[in-house]
Amino acid sequence: MPLSNEKALRRLEKLFEPGTFVEIGREWQHRCADFGMDKRPIPGDGVAAGYGYVGGEKVFAYAQNEDLLGGSLGEAQAAKICRVLDLAGECGAPVVALNVSSGARIQEGVDALSGYGKIFRSVARLSGQILQISCILGPCAGGAVYSSALTDFVVMARDKGRMFITGPEVVRTVTGENVTADELGGAEAHARKSGCVHFTAKDEDECMDVIRQLLAYHRTRLPNSFAFPRRNRLDAAKWNALLPQDPRQGYDMRCVIRLIADEGAYLEYMPEYAPNLTAGFLRLGGRTVGVVANQPSSMAGCLDIDASDKAARFIQTCDAHGVALLSCVDVPGFFPGVRQEHGGIIRHGAKMLYAWSKATTPRITLIVRRAYGGAYIAMGSRELGADFVLAWPGAEIAVMGAASAAGILFRKDPPEERRRKTQEYEALFASPNRAAQRGYVDAVIQPPQTRYALLRALDLLSGKRAFTGHGNIPL
Repeated sequence: MPLSNEKALRRLEKLFEPGTFVEIGREWQHRCADFGMDKRPIPGDGVAAGYGYVGGEKVFAYAQNEDLLGGSLGEAQAAKICRVLDLAGECGAPVVALNVSSGARIQEGVDALSGYGKIFRSVARLSGQILQISCILGPCAGGAVYSSALTDFVVMARDKGRMFITGPEVVRTVTGENVTADELGGAEAHARKSGCVHFTAKDEDECMDVIRQLLAYHRTRLPNSFAFPRRNRLDAAKWNALLPQDPRQGYDMRCVIRLIADEGAYLEYMPEYAPNLTAGFLRLGGRTVGVVANQPSSMAGCLDIDASDKAARFIQTCDAHGVALLSCVDVPGFFPGVRQEHGGIIRHGAKMLYAWSKATTPRITLIVRRAYGGAYIAMGSRELGADFVLAWPGAEIAVMGAASAAGILFRKDPPEERRRKTQEYEALFASPNRAAQRGYVDAVIQPPQTRYALLRALDLLSGKRAFTGHGNIPL
């Protein structure tokens, strides 16, 4: 039975609108003559590539075919992929990579390695210039995973997707560790533990749905005509019931986000990794907004190493593509402990500070409840360049909570005097009024006013320079 590249072509046809896909480089072939390769023609050198339309937008894409030498990358395949990346960059169009590859083609030696180097450079050069999405649809190893990690978003199929630098057999030989391919590089391992995967989906078809959603959010990222509601879409009772009466009790910040969003739609980024911070995309008045928010239902919303990395990468990605950013703050501080300190929380937290400080896209901060200490600064405060800061009436903006502050400031006072001074401290800092008087908060709003206030702030900022195009810094 003659070899065929139909498997890769079918994958691309699933992504694009019917009848719009145009193939590029169909006849390309390798020129390797070693190890009998001169007698082994490989259709399209194991990759199908071209362009088509998704949601009316031109999109370039390539798909590897694991049935042809395991999807391994050789010189010709690399050249075809770089050709597609170059065309996408020249056209200012997104590019999607559908990856299934065993890595560099052994028979081609340094030519294959050179091919990966050229792909890495092309992807990095285009970072921040065009949207790049990778999708892991089967086993990927070696250079195949680095080319994905350099892109803006990585989507993985839970049924067949695997990614690792070295496979289970090499791990077993070198380290003596017995591990399955799924345990080492499956969707759960990367979505929950390593943070290398941003979105997971049940199978190949569902992966295409996620990719189409990301492309749709990308299309609506820049200013457009805003829809200002005459009255709030939801009644005041629902807004006011969001926060528990006990300030120490957790709640799901995603409920706040969905009340803000058009139609309550929220596409969450890395939902299983660092669950103490939620991030993702929503639309507000038709415009895409990236959200970074503390999650009080996990670790009380404290920031830690993983949350800092997750936030920093997401902030950089949004800023690189001109996506406005909204920070929803309810943070008691950075998570304390020896493990965090020795793990480099200072270094990782600094990435988040750097990302906010360098961002130039429109930025709005909403202080929902607590904003304490350095974590208040790290969540996108005015000091780090927030364009507009809003706060709910019960927001507390202080170095620390009243009870902790009293334990330090008034520890030598008699009990009665300590209680009185603690109440004074609460009166000063258990509301956003002091911060508003100092100009750190632009407006104190009631929760039901939130959506309209955010729409107005976005409209105010719609003329701001949208993006820098400086790309992402892999974390």
